[in-house]
Amino acid sequence: MSRLIPELICSDLPASLAFYRVLGFRVRYERPLERFAYLEREGAELMLEQPLRHDRLYPRVELVHPYGRGINLTIDVDDVGQVHAAVRATGRELYLPLEERWYDRATDAVGVRQFAVQDPDGYLLRVSQDLGTRPR
Repeated sequence: MSRLIPELICSDLPASLAFYRVLGFRVRYERPLERFAYLEREGAELMLEQPLRHDRLYPRVELVHPYGRGINLTIDVDDVGQVHAAVRATGRELYLPLEERWYDRATDAVGVRQFAVQDPDGYLLRVSQDLGTRPR
């Protein structure tokens, strides 16, 4: 089990599951009566939950759509082109088009090929493939 696993509140669990399956996630296990699913893709793990108002971990403030404001999750994949094609085939609008980007670090730069898309509840997902490093 990963040491940090985000649990995303969703408004429609079946719609969210359909979206994450397009990204290549599979359901590792689920608790349908609790409207909960644990997902996995190439070592990336996350949980989805459509809470009821009386759930003990339900947010103490009113939920306002989109739920995912202020969070940006990166999902590292082996073939970003394949995932990009699957998302584009659904007609879903991309938040950031497919690009190659190099990010400077102290002594080198790390490269990625990436795109970003929002899930049905507004969580921003950056799907990224490692391109290695190069000198600055």
